[in-house]
Amino acid sequence: MPRNDDVRFTSSSLKIPLSPPPPPTLPFFSQTKNSLSRLIDSLRFRSDSLSRTLHSAAGHFLGNSPLLCSASLSLTQPAKSAHSTLLCSASLSLVQPGNDSATQLEPPTQQQKGQQPHAAGRYDEERVLISEVLVRNKDGEELERKDLEIEALAALKACRANSALTVREVQEDVHRIINSGYFSTCMPVAIDTRDGIRLVFQVEPNQEFHGLVCEGANVLPSKFVEDAFRDGYGKVVNIRRLDEVISSINGWYMERGLFGVVSDVEILSGGMIRLQVSEAEVNNISIRFLDRKTGEPTKGKTKPETILRQLTTKKGQNSVLSLKCTSFWLDTFKLIRVFRPEIILVKVYSMLQGKRDVETVLTMGIMEDVSIIPQPAGDSGKVDLIMNVVERPSGGFSAGGGISSGITSGPLSGLIGSFAYSHRNVFGRNQKLNISLERGQIDSIFRVNYTDPWIEGDDKRTSRTIMVQNSRTPGTLVHGNQPDNSSLTIGRVTAGIEFSRPIRPKWSGTAGLIFQHAGGRDEKGNPIIKDFYSSPLTASGKTHDDMLLAKFESVYTGSGDHGSSMCVFNVEQGLPVLPEWLFFNRVNAHARKGVEIGPVRLLLSLSGGHVVGNFSPHEAFAIGGTNSVRGYEEGAVASGRSYAVGSGEISFPMLGPVEGVIFTDYGTDLGSGPTVPGDPAGARLKPGSGYGYGFGIRVDSPLGPLRLEYAFNDRQAKRFHFGVGHRN
Repeated sequence: MPRNDDVRFTSSSLKIPLSPPPPPTLPFFSQTKNSLSRLIDSLRFRSDSLSRTLHSAAGHFLGNSPLLCSASLSLTQPAKSAHSTLLCSASLSLVQPGNDSATQLEPPTQQQKGQQPHAAGRYDEERVLISEVLVRNKDGEELERKDLEIEALAALKACRANSALTVREVQEDVHRIINSGYFSTCMPVAIDTRDGIRLVFQVEPNQEFHGLVCEGANVLPSKFVEDAFRDGYGKVVNIRRLDEVISSINGWYMERGLFGVVSDVEILSGGMIRLQVSEAEVNNISIRFLDRKTGEPTKGKTKPETILRQLTTKKGQNSVLSLKCTSFWLDTFKLIRVFRPEIILVKVYSMLQGKRDVETVLTMGIMEDVSIIPQPAGDSGKVDLIMNVVERPSGGFSAGGGISSGITSGPLSGLIGSFAYSHRNVFGRNQKLNISLERGQIDSIFRVNYTDPWIEGDDKRTSRTIMVQNSRTPGTLVHGNQPDNSSLTIGRVTAGIEFSRPIRPKWSGTAGLIFQHAGGRDEKGNPIIKDFYSSPLTASGKTHDDMLLAKFESVYTGSGDHGSSMCVFNVEQGLPVLPEWLFFNRVNAHARKGVEIGPVRLLLSLSGGHVVGNFSPHEAFAIGGTNSVRGYEEGAVASGRSYAVGSGEISFPMLGPVEGVIFTDYGTDLGSGPTVPGDPAGARLKPGSGYGYGFGIRVDSPLGPLRLEYAFNDRQAKRFHFGVGHRN
């Protein structure tokens, strides 16, 4: 094989950006994937891949030069580019003998292509014998750091001493040295010696890392960046390791669903690395109403501000004073961080937060479908959000039925029917109006509720409910078992206002003021003041009692499922604004805890309460029945000023929506029955305490869980219980 005595090598630069990481995609927004891709494209600079450029350059070599290859890597920022990314470069060039300077060959003309269509391929395959392979610096001298020389030699695959090489094989090894990440340039040089051609790879190592400047990262924790770069201090910058760090930063944004990415990396003099982070600020949020049938844009009934106030994602951001780490320097002894106070006026768009916003709007109850579509806001690096909403019908009439737990005898015992009109979006402000009438064999309830879920101008999500109610309910819970089989009902006229708001996550509070006018009536509707046993029905001795109640309630809910933890604490205080109005205090609490053990679920619950002061006897705590101690009739265990009821259930799946349950209950009035005015429990020989146990099945239905249970009590009695919904 002839030697190439007239060939030497040099290099020139071609900047190529690294491949960007794939943008995050989430399935819960319609068209989010395309929109995100467009957004990321607007934030980043894209170009052809390194390998495509190298192969293209290889085809430019003409003439009779069989061996050539050089490559270089540079990390620079174009002077006029606002979107440059981490840049690497590689190039191939050839210098003929007699030329004093490197000449970058241009692509062949069409005429040249016609004359030598197979020249490049032929030269790539021609082999040249290499007697020795060395790694030196750009001046041809030995590298100061032997570990870098070892890294370069270890990267070589084809280039070995006493081997015949083609252009392509040398080219590939140049790429391997560059891809090791430690070198910014690599230029192979062929030197003719007495023993043959010596192939020298002249490399320029990257700088040692001594500091970092990070710009544009408003939400990225500075500690995360510091920890990512800390291990590289004092070491030669490795581009592959730098790419991993950039990927980890981009991954931090992706894991949190944030629109953020490292858009530019630059190695400055002195071993400083500059990171430019681009975070997509929310530029604007708009609401678009779609027709339920056609899906075309239409005019909505809901006011846009009513929807926008529900969103935690806002355009821009309220001013937040923050100590932002814009740069930090590393030296051999300590880490010095440079902080500067700045007012952050941006809001990085979070897709996870957007998902929660979609769920929040759906819980308003006035939307049938909600989706968010992010779109780039021109070339500003910001994002516009379009929320598509499909409204539900706002109002209508409904009818239904149910079971009242206060009636325990008769051919249609407990059956009630209902008729209601509801409007769920009054004035387009998500305000609710509900007018309902429930009528049973004995009892009846007429109710008007008007609810504003979020009072305008309030920033605590406070809701307001105004309620007026006229009810007639069975008095059998406390004053039942009339020997003459006559019925006794309690009539109540109630009006009040309540305010509710979240207190903290999973906790909510309610405060209100309620007026109640209540008294007993016989089966003909006439007012009465005593029952069959001469026990008084009112505390005042009149046909009715008046009371003004100040109410406070705090509720804790876990996941919201029936088997999750729950705690309710309720206090009612009678306010004697007028002398004849009742003055008392009532405290009531209920706690529930569910535990899943494989397919089996254990549910424990405990309730208790106490009343102090002058209160109506029919307001005593009644114990016994479907939602209390099963195995007893409603209120048959006790009725007192105090009470405690505990229950345990074990449920397990059986077939499809059917599950089985085993339960036990216990309740007691804590000896407080005789302290109720007239001692209605003692007159009816209620035991004051008792327990029950049994088994049953439950079926999920459109009306809610249907419960059928068979229970035994401590008096050897047996009883079926049927209910709709979960136990209280």
